[in-house]
Amino acid sequence: MSAPWQYQIRVNLTDDHAGLARSDPGNLALKPLTEILNRHHATLKCQLDAFAAYVAEAEKEGADEFPLYKWTKATLDDPEKTAKHSRSFTLHVRGHEVYPEDTADALAADLRPLAGGAIVARLSKHDTNPANNLPIPPEYR
Repeated sequence: MSAPWQYQIRVNLTDDHAGLARSDPGNLALKPLTEILNRHHATLKCQLDAFAAYVAEAEKEGADEFPLYKWTKATLDDPEKTAKHSRSFTLHVRGHEVYPEDTADALAADLRPLAGGAIVARLSKHDTNPANNLPIPPEYR
């Protein structure tokens, strides 16, 4: 029997709050969000910052060993995609990028009242099932 899929909660923050979350995560304007995250031992990780770290590591270690390098680098070079990903955050729970479904569901349930509001524009749940994830476009393989 295979292990169950793991899950991840992602949030898109409003423009003003995304900037704060990246530069000043302890800012009181984020308190409704950070209180929920703290209860779940969760932290925000900006997808743009994660992409930049991935590209930097690939360029340091050798891009051939990083299968998503070309695609990620192209994303960073595209101003529209950079703006989009600067507002997108993955939620890590106890330092983990993915976690059991019940953990993801509990976190999402507590965050749901903030979705569509002044801080959290959108909330989504993702899984590790490869069939549900975007394949690498051929031009970036």
